[in-house]
Amino acid sequence: MSSTNEKNSDYHLSLPEVHSSIAIPEGAGFWRKLRAFAGPGLLVAVGYIDPGNWATDIEGGSRFGYTLLSVILISNLFAMLLQHLSLKLGIATGRDLAQACRDYYSRPVSFFLWILAEIAIAATDLAEVIGSAIALNLLFGLPLPVGVIFTVFDVLIVLYFQQRGFRIIESIVAGLMGLILLCFAYEMFVSQPSISAMAGGLIPKSEIVTNPGMLYIAIGILGATVMPHNLYLHSSIVQTRAFNRDDEGKKSAIKFATIDSTLSLGLAFFINGSILVLAAAAFHNTGRFDVADITDAYHLLDPILGVSLASIFFALALLASGQSSTLTGTLAGQIVMEGFLRIRLRPWMRRLITRGIAIIPALVVSIMYGEKATTELLVFSQVILSLQLSFAVVPLVLFTSNKRIMGNFANSTALKYLSWIISLIIMGLNAYLLFITLL
Repeated sequence: MSSTNEKNSDYHLSLPEVHSSIAIPEGAGFWRKLRAFAGPGLLVAVGYIDPGNWATDIEGGSRFGYTLLSVILISNLFAMLLQHLSLKLGIATGRDLAQACRDYYSRPVSFFLWILAEIAIAATDLAEVIGSAIALNLLFGLPLPVGVIFTVFDVLIVLYFQQRGFRIIESIVAGLMGLILLCFAYEMFVSQPSISAMAGGLIPKSEIVTNPGMLYIAIGILGATVMPHNLYLHSSIVQTRAFNRDDEGKKSAIKFATIDSTLSLGLAFFINGSILVLAAAAFHNTGRFDVADITDAYHLLDPILGVSLASIFFALALLASGQSSTLTGTLAGQIVMEGFLRIRLRPWMRRLITRGIAIIPALVVSIMYGEKATTELLVFSQVILSLQLSFAVVPLVLFTSNKRIMGNFANSTALKYLSWIISLIIMGLNAYLLFITLL
């Protein structure tokens, strides 16, 4: 590891163009301060509802009803803790996770972690491309290859809004998240799920472990919940707030940023849970246990529920999910490259490189093999993310548990042990998921 003196003498701001760009009102009350800190949590939360999670939630609900709702709840609780560690690292040290890895690891190790982070971001972008292309196909009848190519244009949209301030980006993501919430509120209303069954589903059951099919899907939900790029992203974007950089200011910033993050991930839990509940109410309860595909779910919703808008809102939410994830993926790519390498590419070039890496496999598969293989590629992107996760989680827990790095904000003994337990569970499940997927 590098020395602390070296770190202090070679200091670079994370996302310098927006660093400390959002004012925090001095002497303001609780709610006004919370409003000033709100925003980064939503950008992180969209990573938990990206198109890569949809197929697993749909299959879990159609095959096993409400039983796996408890797994989504546990996944979100794990995510809340890890995102808390991420934001705490950024606020306490003034370094994002990528910068911290560069500061405290040797160059070969840092370079290796950068490569893995870039692979994770490319896999995330691949899921966004495929999800958006499927949504465009369902809503407007665009062939999948055309939909894949069409996603290139969101590069221009992202760049336009990035130049207009960080609050604009947060507002757009908040609007897209609101649209997704409204869509699934409608889906919940028309599907009329059983309240008692949902409440029962929140309680973990032993059959989740004893039933091999249920265990496989549960691992898919739990193991791929935390996205590696979100840990890099969150540690950076919390630094957009202009809070006092003394201990008191950092303590207050950590408190409000944690509230923002926890509430936002609560919304992500509602959306992921709604996808599973919708599948349980619409498919499992009507004997359609075989629905495991986004496209199949879209075509079956209207006739099963007896309404004319359920499918449209479902696809609209999918499109909003893909587009909101695109915004955060762009920022994560910039943070990772600048933090690990201190190379600053022009935003349009960085975005085109990332999107090009995602578009090529999606385009080839959609042209040569069609819809079924495209869905399988979506699942494969989640396997890649599972493989990368350990290499972001382990440094994060190590850094935030180190008093030399964190000072007074280092993890308490109880939080340190809890963080390691959760990290080992996630890593173990990801390893097992990868093993049985590749068999």
